[in-house]
Amino acid sequence: MEKTERNSRNRTGRRGESLAAWWLRLQGYRILVRNWRHPAGEIDIFARRGRLLVAVEVKWRGEQDRAAEAIQAAQRRRIAQAAAVFLARQPDAAGLSLRFDAVLLAPGRLPRHIRDAWRI
Repeated sequence: MEKTERNSRNRTGRRGESLAAWWLRLQGYRILVRNWRHPAGEIDIFARRGRLLVAVEVKWRGEQDRAAEAIQAAQRRRIAQAAAVFLARQPDAAGLSLRFDAVLLAPGRLPRHIRDAWRI
């Protein structure tokens, strides 16, 4: 992949994460962290609503169905491992329930928030 294509994808990804964060805020979630990285994996958004901590994967494709298909089993495992590391480092997260959600984005469509998109 060329550098200009990679930069364009990164910009699109950041815009998608911003749109997803905005959408989640409208639904009553508080955004805790965006683009959290660890060698175990990466979480696009950590959000909280009440006693629920949500690890959100954001996918932007030409069609929302293709975005959903882009979240493969290996990626779900990496996200779960990264979420476990994040939780272990957050003493105030004890007692919170963890859920894995997805926000799917496509041009000209409202974001689709899939709650409890997968379980590990």
